[in-house]
Amino acid sequence: MNIPQLRRSFKEQMHQAREEAIVTAASRLMGKKGFEAMTVDDVACAVGIAKASLYKHFAGKDELCAAAMVHVVDRAARFLRELPASLPPLERMRALLRWLLELQLTDEMPLMLSRNSGLAGPLKACEAYQAALRDLHGLVIGWIEQAQQAGQINPALPSDVVMCAIFARAADPMLRLLRDRGTYSDAQIVDWAVDSCLSGLAARA
Repeated sequence: MNIPQLRRSFKEQMHQAREEAIVTAASRLMGKKGFEAMTVDDVACAVGIAKASLYKHFAGKDELCAAAMVHVVDRAARFLRELPASLPPLERMRALLRWLLELQLTDEMPLMLSRNSGLAGPLKACEAYQAALRDLHGLVIGWIEQAQQAGQINPALPSDVVMCAIFARAADPMLRLLRDRGTYSDAQIVDWAVDSCLSGLAARA
């Protein structure tokens, strides 16, 4: 009586493991190629499975890529929750921005896609993605408001403006432009991108 149950459990575990491998591969390929250029064949090849097997998990490219975006947002939220509780709010935002910038330089999946991406529509209809994004939004907004109360961020700026500035910098072409010059290391580029975003460009006494 127990053997069939164990077999079903193992089968479910294998199914879940394969699905996670598919989503991880899709997120990396989307980071390198972009949504429009990436194909389902690319993902299946990266995982080492037949395309027909991939369709047992996801109905099509839109559903697969939406799942990949959920994976990225969940990963960001997990990173933030693992930060030390003693870290001040501004330093948490600094850590978030640094993490996002490093993702861009390693060609990994961005946290948010451009408005003209073909995936924008499917993401609006994906409740899992929207829920994950709301969760992340609430966490970061809370830190911004705490930093404003502590006088570390301009309190005259709406918290949404500050958050959008952080996420926009994570997609800024500045990183690629500086890397293409071949003069600076990735570590220097990330440091300067974080500093110019959170500390500004004005000279400080």
